[in-house]
Amino acid sequence: MGFSLLLAIGLALIISQVYRYTHRGMNYELAFMSTLVLLAPIVTLVMLFIRGDLVLSLGLIGSLSIIRFRTPIKDTRDMVFLFWTIAVGLGSGTYNWTIVILSSFVMVPVVIILYRFRYGTSRHRDYVLVLAGEGRYPDQEIETVINEFSEDSKVRSHEIAEHGWETVLELSLLRKESAAVSTLVARLNALESVQKTSLLAPQLNLPV
Repeated sequence: MGFSLLLAIGLALIISQVYRYTHRGMNYELAFMSTLVLLAPIVTLVMLFIRGDLVLSLGLIGSLSIIRFRTPIKDTRDMVFLFWTIAVGLGSGTYNWTIVILSSFVMVPVVIILYRFRYGTSRHRDYVLVLAGEGRYPDQEIETVINEFSEDSKVRSHEIAEHGWETVLELSLLRKESAAVSTLVARLNALESVQKTSLLAPQLNLPV
């Protein structure tokens, strides 16, 4: 029993460190890392309690039906790490120590390799371009500048008022061209009649 709990805690600590190392968001929640560390030994303890006891198993199912989880999962990777931690707890609680250790040490390099090689990253990065100005709308000039930087562009909205106009476009830039966004903004802002240029990156998770 003691070895199962220690094994679950040790592997959960490794999992939490892998999560912190491979997290790409602006920041990570310390509470979630604590959850990963505590969840594995708790699941192990539950499995040790209900091991071979039908009454306790039914009681556990009944208690889980009462609990409501209201914490939103912001990233699907968080769910993967939660399942990984639960699997460690289940394996430790059922004395499948060899399987738990081997599978965890296989998963760790897989997760790190996916992180290092940026697996699943798109070749393009999407931006929302907002242009506003007064007087004549320089459509040809805007199109010429955008075509130099963007492979694809779509007009999302175009509004012309009495004293000015505003256009919102969706751009798709290659990642190697993303470093030139300041040049793109400067070129557009220098056009006649353009008074305001804004370039937004509407990604849910901004990489660091």
